[in-house]
Amino acid sequence: MLHTPTNSRVLSRELLDVLIRAGLIAVLASFCFRIFAPFLNLMVWAIILAITLYPLQVRLRGPLGGKDGLIATLIILVAFTVILVPTYLLGVAVAASIERAMEVFKSGSFQIPPPAESVAAWPLVGQRVYDFWAQASTDLTGLLQKFAPQLKELGLALLSAVTGLSAGLLVFFLALIVAGILMAHGDKGYHSTVQIASRISGPDNGRQIADLCTATIRAVAQGVVGIAFIQMLLIGVAFVVMGIPAAGLLALAVLLIGIMQLPATLITIPVIVFVIVTKGVSTATIIFSVYVFVAGLADNVLKPLLLGRGVAVPMPVVLIGALGGMVTGGVIGLFIGPVMLAVGYQLFWRWVKDQPQAERVQQRTPS
Repeated sequence: MLHTPTNSRVLSRELLDVLIRAGLIAVLASFCFRIFAPFLNLMVWAIILAITLYPLQVRLRGPLGGKDGLIATLIILVAFTVILVPTYLLGVAVAASIERAMEVFKSGSFQIPPPAESVAAWPLVGQRVYDFWAQASTDLTGLLQKFAPQLKELGLALLSAVTGLSAGLLVFFLALIVAGILMAHGDKGYHSTVQIASRISGPDNGRQIADLCTATIRAVAQGVVGIAFIQMLLIGVAFVVMGIPAAGLLALAVLLIGIMQLPATLITIPVIVFVIVTKGVSTATIIFSVYVFVAGLADNVLKPLLLGRGVAVPMPVVLIGALGGMVTGGVIGLFIGPVMLAVGYQLFWRWVKDQPQAERVQQRTPS
């Protein structure tokens, strides 16, 4: 078939129209993303919270007469209370402890007991620990002046961490409010999600992908909270038995740190140091230190056991997605990573198995 100049002009005009439309759509998408970008983290958290809490809303429909707006409001109010009360108590306790420590330090009554002779016999680091401890017990002011630059950097890092934590809590509370609005319209949201997934991956895969994303987010969320709660119990019992001051608040701090995917050793190591300094080195303090340190690392064992339960993909896929997502994207990546990896895993194996019938027969026939 010969292309006449008229046909060529028509094809060129159609191609130009397609390029102009594609360019306009790209510009529109870019502007929309730039406008929505400041609220991206907030909306991602809201969607994660809404998906995680929505089964509770479904269970309460019967007792509360199916009033989705009222149910969502009650759930969010309870969630606010559960998070705000421990956070407030922990903040008050930490502020009081810092103020009390400053008063003791200014009064000059703070003294570190000298180390036992057995400390010097510790393998590898015993002599260094003994010398450092002995200097701290006799000349604490001089030791602090010696490490003043490092202490200043540490203080600035702690201040930055506290500021970031406060901003994170504010975003989290706003996300809870938005999650309540999403839960009040949960059925419509689910149908819209299925429509979007079907439009992207085809009508045969849309509902399965939407259900897979939902199940993965819930499994990761429940695994994170469950692991943090187990760690709180393991460490909190040891704190109570050893008689650590404010043991309950420290246990709540372990729970909050675990939910934020920070290591529990941020709490356990200072407590171990406090116990050794105040009570000395003995069989009881050594057993306590080893137990608490191991309990602080228990999440590394519990994650492979709890993450991925109820998801239609192998557990290592969810675990690798959670760990890789957390490394690359922080706490939000902990949820996005396994969702993306699980969806990719499912689509990949669906593509592998979706072969023409003739090829399947040929593969089954021995040569």
